[in-house]
Amino acid sequence: MTRWGILATGHIAARFAEDLRLVPGAELVAVGSRTRQSADLFATRHGVPRAYASWTELAADPDVDVIYVATPHSAHHEATMACLAGGKAVLVEKPLTLDLASSRELVETARERGLFLMEAMWMRTNPAIRTVVELIEKGAIGAVTSVRADFGVAGPFPPEHRMRARTLGGGALLDLGVYPVSLAHLLLGVPQHLRAWAKIGPEGVDENTGMVLGYDSGAVATLSCGMIGATPLVASITGSAGRIELAEPFFRPGSVTVHRAEAAPETIEVALEGGGYQYEAAEVQRCLADGLLESPLVPHAATLEVMGLLDDVRALVGVDYL
Repeated sequence: MTRWGILATGHIAARFAEDLRLVPGAELVAVGSRTRQSADLFATRHGVPRAYASWTELAADPDVDVIYVATPHSAHHEATMACLAGGKAVLVEKPLTLDLASSRELVETARERGLFLMEAMWMRTNPAIRTVVELIEKGAIGAVTSVRADFGVAGPFPPEHRMRARTLGGGALLDLGVYPVSLAHLLLGVPQHLRAWAKIGPEGVDENTGMVLGYDSGAVATLSCGMIGATPLVASITGSAGRIELAEPFFRPGSVTVHRAEAAPETIEVALEGGGYQYEAAEVQRCLADGLLESPLVPHAATLEVMGLLDDVRALVGVDYL
């Protein structure tokens, strides 16, 4: 049995708690928040035995094996450091932190302490996405030449919303853009060329962002994210011998369709349970059982490389979180 703690009590924490019920061998035993009221309310709603009014108390619980950090981006570093200081394995909601430097510090600290650490980029653990990777590795569409993906939501978000809060890492890029960037990285790796443009809102965060990633192989990734208009939330991967289309939403699609020359399209249905968060939890438990300090599905190197790309995009469009 793997005993879980959840740090934070917001929407994502609640969804994770519900999906954790679908994971064999998982038990949610504790929750921690900065306030007693919030922790107690979450514990009551989700049947959690113990509630703590501080992060350090949760991290000190000897009956907790791994902690899921579900705070806003800006608190990921502090919360994860507290968990690592308590000797806990940690699953950290994406993006790992606000920038590459602080993300690298978490990775180095976890390695020094011999503790498991994984960014909760749940897309990479999704069965449909894993199927796409397998198809490409087997040559189903030849060499990948193009990736297109979008993630835009309609909003509107009021000025006080966290998506518009510069100090909380607000804007479209870290919250939404991390998905298309991660997909391109998963399939093509680190680009040799990068261009980006963004519409910056009055709070200093990006409202609508476009990115083009270029590779010396000739491949191109065309990506976008935004919070001022709902986009299709689809993705397409073109190769020298065909194309794969990912249904909405591309980061947890229920089907993928393979197009090949002179052949009828083949749609592969992927049965998904719950909200999709259970797959990352199951991967964490598999890694812990095998004594791993990082997941081969979401390795530290990938997390840091994507974080570096996000840093580069921010520099190009003129966004910071100071």
